[in-house]
Amino acid sequence: MRNPPNGQDEAPVPTDPDPSVNPEDERPPVRLMVTYGLQHILAMYAGVITPPIIIGGAVGLDAVGMGILISAALLVSGLATLVQTIGVWRFGARLPVVIGTSFVPVGTMVAIGQDSGLPTVFGASLAAGVFGLAIVPFLAGLIRFFPPVVTGSVITIIGVSLLPVAIGWITENNETGVPTTGGLALAGTTLVIVLLLSWILPGVWNRMAVLGGLVLGTGIAAAFGRVDVSSVGEGAFFSLGQPFHFGVPEFQAAAIITMCVVMLVILTEGIADILAVGEIVGARVDGRRLADGLRVDALASVIGPLLNSFPGSTFSQNVGLIALTRVRSRYVVAVGGLILIALGLFPVLGRVVAMIPSPVLGGAGLVLFGSVAAAGVRTLAKVEYEGNLNLVIVAVAMAFGIIPIAAPAFYDGFPDWAGTILHSGIVAAAIAALVLNAVFNILGGAVRRGRVGDTE
Repeated sequence: MRNPPNGQDEAPVPTDPDPSVNPEDERPPVRLMVTYGLQHILAMYAGVITPPIIIGGAVGLDAVGMGILISAALLVSGLATLVQTIGVWRFGARLPVVIGTSFVPVGTMVAIGQDSGLPTVFGASLAAGVFGLAIVPFLAGLIRFFPPVVTGSVITIIGVSLLPVAIGWITENNETGVPTTGGLALAGTTLVIVLLLSWILPGVWNRMAVLGGLVLGTGIAAAFGRVDVSSVGEGAFFSLGQPFHFGVPEFQAAAIITMCVVMLVILTEGIADILAVGEIVGARVDGRRLADGLRVDALASVIGPLLNSFPGSTFSQNVGLIALTRVRSRYVVAVGGLILIALGLFPVLGRVVAMIPSPVLGGAGLVLFGSVAAAGVRTLAKVEYEGNLNLVIVAVAMAFGIIPIAAPAFYDGFPDWAGTILHSGIVAAAIAALVLNAVFNILGGAVRRGRVGDTE
């Protein structure tokens, strides 16, 4: 809906803001939108395809089955990203938010798949998505409990939690954790290229520094024989997908209950990511907008199983790209969604993107993910620390967020439901910050005000 013509008193509809006021509604030239959108996809492509690779391998799928899972993940991620950025009725935050295949339920789905098969995984995911749609209004109502001391802590932990992903790319996830000389050189070269391009490119061009680093880094890797092109010609060139390829979803109570708990974690991370994007973009995120965004996370879990995919969630990787490039347009990310759809429909394109060596991604990832943490620090700088316990809130939230990073097995001895929730450093930090803020600033503030009133 457009704003009313001049001379009318009708107020503009909040869900269709004036592009001249809201930075997320800027529309760069088409060529720039395509370039920036491609940059977003290159930053998160590996994250989208990794969960289906892990799950498909765990249940023993062949190459054809794995290809179907990967194409479906790309297709569903693209569709969900379009809905999230453009908006359809009450679905979509209309912010530059990317939806990808969630890592949160991977362990749970592997266990269900090995025990009962993929149809049960898809059935539990679908039911959890419906559950998520039902509870979104309640979760969105919690937005008043997310002041800067909470959002700043969570945004910082998002960045810190992502840094091990970049380091894993640099080491190519080998068991020792020690990078090869070639991998370290590629990552370092890519990092230097990104920094140099950010420094020397003028105007809007320096916003393409990450894309330039990925392209030039891959070119250098190819010159040293580090790029494998043999797989590009293998497999289908075009595919429309095959709904219910692995069978009609099956519904088992235990699997559904477990996935519903996982859905709570996915939506909690979604709250953190959407608020982080709003903070970096400079957009107002109220309860309604947050609910509209969370509905897309839940919707992806409903649609995904129908197309042979898994639950989706907002992707933290792309928050760093927005912070780094300052390209805040949701239409740029919408173009990225179209690119994801093309990758899903044309598997050959996905195989071309997959040629980017892991260390090259890692070198760029250090800048991207570090930018998220820096954005969180900037938010925390706005917090008042005198005469309150905000410093304690930040300290404890950071500690809880770091525990799963520093000691991944720390929660293995806890009950399964607790381990599932706390294993995400982002969720653990959010819970700690929310609880302490409620105790110290909301309840404690009311108590202090009451005492002052009694003395008057």
